[in-house]
Amino acid sequence: MSVRTLVLDGNAITALEGQTIFAAAWESGVHIPRLCHLGGLSEVGACRLCLVEVEGQTKLQASCLTKVAEDMVVRTDTPRLREHRKLILELLFAERNHVCSVCVVNGACELQDLAAELGVDHVRLRPQYPHLGLDLSHDRFGLDHNRCILCTRCVRVCDEVEGAHTWDVAGRGKNSRVITDMEESWGDSDTCTGCGKCVQVCPTGALFLKGKTVAEMRKDRSFLKYIVTAREKKLWIT
Repeated sequence: MSVRTLVLDGNAITALEGQTIFAAAWESGVHIPRLCHLGGLSEVGACRLCLVEVEGQTKLQASCLTKVAEDMVVRTDTPRLREHRKLILELLFAERNHVCSVCVVNGACELQDLAAELGVDHVRLRPQYPHLGLDLSHDRFGLDHNRCILCTRCVRVCDEVEGAHTWDVAGRGKNSRVITDMEESWGDSDTCTGCGKCVQVCPTGALFLKGKTVAEMRKDRSFLKYIVTAREKKLWIT
C-alpha cells in the first residue's frame, strides 16, 4: 500500500493511502476532539467536532471522513477551530437537558470532558428545554433522551458489531431521536439481544445500566477492539 507524506500542525508525517486525516493524526499523537467517532465503527461525521483546516480549501473538513493526500497541509488547532468546537458543544448543551450534577456518568462523560478541555464554562445560547422522557421498560438498561447527542454510536454498534439493528434514528432536526425497532419501547423490542454494547459505547448518560446512581456509571469499550480485531483475523472461523 502506498504511503502519503503530509504536514500536520507544522510537522511532516506519513500515512497510508486511503487513511483519514483523523486516523493519521491520532497515530502521530495528535488528539483531535470527537464524539461520534469510535474505533471499530464506521464513520458518519455527525458531531462535526473533528473539523480541521486544510490549506487551499476555504471550508473546514471533517477529518474522520477526509482522506490524506500527498503534500496536504493540515491544521488541527487554531483559534477558528477552537471557537467552532466551543460553539458546537454549546449547541449540544442548549439543545437537550444536560444536568451533569444528577447524571449517572457525571465525571466519566465524554461531552463533559470535552467541555472542560475546550473551556466551555457557560452556554451563550438560549436553552431549548424540550420535554423529553425516559424509557425504563428494559429489564437491565435505561434510555434518557435528555442526554442524547445523536452521535449514532448505539445505532452503528448494534448494526455493525452485534448485527441486531435494534436502534435507529427517527424524526428530523430538533425532533430527531434514537428509537428501538419501529419506535417501540425498548423492553418490547423483538430484536434486542440484551448484550449492552450500545450502553457501553454511548459517550454520555443517554444509555445507562439500571441501578446505578449519580456518578456511578463507568463504561468499558474494550470489548469493541477485541471483537473487531478477532473478526479481521478470522479467529472464529474454523
